[in-house]
Amino acid sequence: MLDQLTIQQIEQGSLQEALTLVADLFPGEVAFSSSLGQEDQVLTDVIFKNDINIRIFTIDTGRLFNETYELLDRTVARYKKPIAVFFPPAAETETWVAANGINGFYESVDLRKGCCHVRKVLPLNRALQGAKVWVTGLRADQSDNRKDMPVIEWMPEKQLYKFNPLIRWTYEEMITYINDNNVPYNRLHDKGFVSIGCAPCTRAIEPGEEPRAGRWWWEASHKECGLHVTAR
Repeated sequence: MLDQLTIQQIEQGSLQEALTLVADLFPGEVAFSSSLGQEDQVLTDVIFKNDINIRIFTIDTGRLFNETYELLDRTVARYKKPIAVFFPPAAETETWVAANGINGFYESVDLRKGCCHVRKVLPLNRALQGAKVWVTGLRADQSDNRKDMPVIEWMPEKQLYKFNPLIRWTYEEMITYINDNNVPYNRLHDKGFVSIGCAPCTRAIEPGEEPRAGRWWWEASHKECGLHVTAR
């Protein structure tokens, strides 16, 4: 387990320093789950440009926007380094669709969460096998559910550390980094899409709406898919 002094060093370091320190503490056991969002592209840029020993993967739910696939191609071409792609288990996906319909997630929050579980959580669990640290691109101002998340925390249910190096970054800091470093990003961001997930479950947001308002817009919920849950 990490001691408090080491946790403070991680929290107080620059983005590059923090990522490097964690990678050095857990060599070959750090995995970054990228959804190819703007935050994730910042982390990918830092990791790849500085040859930090962190494995990067993404999850293809089977329902993504074509622009997201194009971004994946552009990112791999830009850095000339691999991003592993994990898919939902075929049998569980077929069973869920047979029972609930191809778009059954519109019918209730429970059905939507069930779809997310099959298409996101199950492949995530497989992708994290062997990892001691799970790196995410979460930021505190993305939603109320994330505002109190720490930089790094032990997750007993997964038996690993969850590391959120951008949790205290503002939206403006993120955009400045992307512009200053010419980081590739999803073209849908230029059309009002802030948080981008599966195509049937994502819309552009209106001025004044909170960042995740475009996710599962038809329901009143905490706008989470089950990947990033809290004890609150």
